[in-house]
Amino acid sequence: MRMMLKVSIPVEAGNKGIKEGTLPKTVMGFVEKMKPEACYFGPEDGKRTAIFIFDLDDPTLIPTVSEAFFMNLNAAISLSPVMNLDEMKRGVELAAKNAR
Repeated sequence: MRMMLKVSIPVEAGNKGIKEGTLPKTVMGFVEKMKPEACYFGPEDGKRTAIFIFDLDDPTLIPTVSEAFFMNLNAAISLSPVMNLDEMKRGVELAAKNAR
């Protein structure tokens, strides 16, 4: 299932992660392991924030996805199922058929 992982890194933990190299190492470890189809980075609510879109075939991998961000960067995460445009169109069509 396609998932969106949002990672919010507190300022002090992010500063330390940059100085010690754990921030890029943690991000690249996730990217190499989960091979996201998209990665976005920017500030949100005064924190360094990353958004990754990737496939999660097995829910038992959730700790694998999460723990490095928690442990290395004191990050808060959210993990949500998402669809692309084509999937949304098919889903809405199916929902409309079932609503009749």
